[in-house]
Amino acid sequence: MAQPQVLFDYTGHLPECPTWNAEEQSIYWTDILENEIHRYHPVSARHDVIQFSEEVGCFAFRENGGFIVALRSGIYLTNQTGLITQKICDNPNNPELARFNDGGTDREGRFYAGTFWGPGDYNGALLCRVDNDLTPHIIQHDIHGANGLAFSEDKKWMYTSDTPNSVIYRTPLDERGEPGVRQVFKRFAPGEGIPDGAAIDMEGCYWTALFDGYRIARLSPQGEILEIHALPVRCPTMVCFGGDDMKTLFITTTRENMDEAEIAERPLSGAIFTLQVNVAGLTKPKFKESR
Repeated sequence: MAQPQVLFDYTGHLPECPTWNAEEQSIYWTDILENEIHRYHPVSARHDVIQFSEEVGCFAFRENGGFIVALRSGIYLTNQTGLITQKICDNPNNPELARFNDGGTDREGRFYAGTFWGPGDYNGALLCRVDNDLTPHIIQHDIHGANGLAFSEDKKWMYTSDTPNSVIYRTPLDERGEPGVRQVFKRFAPGEGIPDGAAIDMEGCYWTALFDGYRIARLSPQGEILEIHALPVRCPTMVCFGGDDMKTLFITTTRENMDEAEIAERPLSGAIFTLQVNVAGLTKPKFKESR
């Protein structure tokens, strides 16, 4: 079995939202707490950083070029350098209490972004969607920390996780892509790790980063654990597929809230890892704008 490898000499604060750019053969990710989007080109070893004025929860590439980004205050369109060109909407939560977190696109090229409810006193986070005409909608609530967004290739299922509540959901989608009633897909027991960011492969299996679990897992479409891959750090945050054959799994990890002793013991916390797998993953569609 292949072992995870460090991508390059880098450790971030809270890396998240890894996204492969096939045209550039580059991997992008956010560092939420450093207000950054990163780009790394493995062949040339070039590493670029785009700085923002607020936390960058998640982003997607646009068909028209540039990014759609979920900052703490709202969702925006930017050019390729990160310059904001249009505001789409405000954060539907109170931005003082909830920042944006996990997100991405569905098979129709619509953008989703969930929030993380900072106070933790109840499930106050939301999942919102930006349609192709730039209209925003709130589509789910009763969430503590939105994570794990992924869509089945047949467009019938949306997967999400609520990390603090240790649960992965799947939600049926109708022919227009509208969500039905979400269902519990998998709950994790104490000590197993809690489900964070995710991706789906060509066999319909769901790969999840198990925060606090030192590992990532591959789940069958029925929610059974098929594979476990250990990591030398406690907190992976998200996975995505990339590479020429889409069989490289990129894994972001964090050192948020870790003390000096843990960082000394686990110095790769916050690094980006790669793992060669046997099944190709699905690509992430770009955000499609109809106006």
